[in-house]
Amino acid sequence: MTQLKFGKGNAKLSKDIYTFSLPAGHSCPFAHDCRASADRKTGKITDGDNQQFRCFAASAEAIYPSTRVARWHNYDLLRDLKTKKAMMNLIQSSLPEKAMKFRVHVSGDFFNQMYFDAWMDVARANPKKLFYAYTKSLVYWVKRMDDIPKNFKLTSSMGGKKDTLIEAHHLKYAQVVFDEGEAKVMGMDIDHDDSHAFGKSKSFALLLHGGQAAGTKASVALSALKKKGIGGYSKK
Repeated sequence: MTQLKFGKGNAKLSKDIYTFSLPAGHSCPFAHDCRASADRKTGKITDGDNQQFRCFAASAEAIYPSTRVARWHNYDLLRDLKTKKAMMNLIQSSLPEKAMKFRVHVSGDFFNQMYFDAWMDVARANPKKLFYAYTKSLVYWVKRMDDIPKNFKLTSSMGGKKDTLIEAHHLKYAQVVFDEGEAKVMGMDIDHDDSHAFGKSKSFALLLHGGQAAGTKASVALSALKKKGIGGYSKK
């Protein structure tokens, strides 16, 4: 049986975190402020009409063909399945055997309710493992508000088409900021390693990172962060 592809922690994440991804933009039905997608074959980026900053994951797909191939491999396999049980079984059988912590969607998002529900079932079947995700697919989360497994930590990603649901349902959220001062004004801690996402209940900020379109406000802000040595999440 063909399995899904998982990765491991990068410069930002610890190596004990396993990651799962889908193609940026293509699998993100509610993306707005960060909307961007890389062409499956060429890697050419298409930015959304209302973009405030470019999705870091789309930038990575533009640079690395092997990354695009892996993410589309996962998306193709999942979209071919017609039932929640089939999705759940595929994810379950593909989980790295000894992994205990998973970031679901370094790239991509929950693309429909059935897929969201399949991941919740995977978490229920693995109560000793920890799963977490950032998501703009808030309509799927809200429909299951009273039935989210304790070992699946969700953080709403501010800047989506359904942001009104964050306040309406008191959802924990993460907001991208262009500098440290912006986070300070809002009274938000900045998360540099996802520990706020999987370990804390309070909303938090994320520093802008990933390649940005030249000449944009986001590009200028990212350059300033890098000069301070606090932007980009490089291996250093």
